[in-house]
Amino acid sequence: MLRLTFARSVAIARTASHARVSVITPRLALQHVRYESSKIPEERKKMLEARDELQRDWNAKVITYEELKPKTLQPSPDAYLIDVREPDEVVQGSIPSAVNLPLSVLPNALHLSPEEFKEKFGFEKPHKDQELTFYCRSGKRSTSASDVAKRNGYTNILNYTGSWLDWTEREGKGSKST
Repeated sequence: MLRLTFARSVAIARTASHARVSVITPRLALQHVRYESSKIPEERKKMLEARDELQRDWNAKVITYEELKPKTLQPSPDAYLIDVREPDEVVQGSIPSAVNLPLSVLPNALHLSPEEFKEKFGFEKPHKDQELTFYCRSGKRSTSASDVAKRNGYTNILNYTGSWLDWTEREGKGSKST
């Protein structure tokens, strides 16, 4: 019984000494820092706004057959008409003055150097503010291509949503592409 009492005393003393240590030990005060959104540096604010603009759902300006036709008769190096169909579709016909840049390679192509781009595709890499008009077979891929270009920093984008089917119908040729 004496041993039991002694053991309890030691346990109580240890607990008390630990309690005293924790009471004596100073506690560090937590510092809270609050940032106000109005105090975000101007450069960072502009960068965030630019990122948000690139990620915003967006549709390119739609161009009609009537607006596109004169551009095909007087092509300009400052404006590209880009056919985003695959090469096996393009051999069936394309709109005059168009260059081919398939949607399947478009995202990677826009990251190539100007030299690599020209070597691979046979025409100059477009500049970020150059007019780009996209078309495909029926307007779905051209819409995707417009979005890809916009997300890669291109700013002057047009989408011929009628695309190849509309062109061939209006030109009186009938659609040869399926």
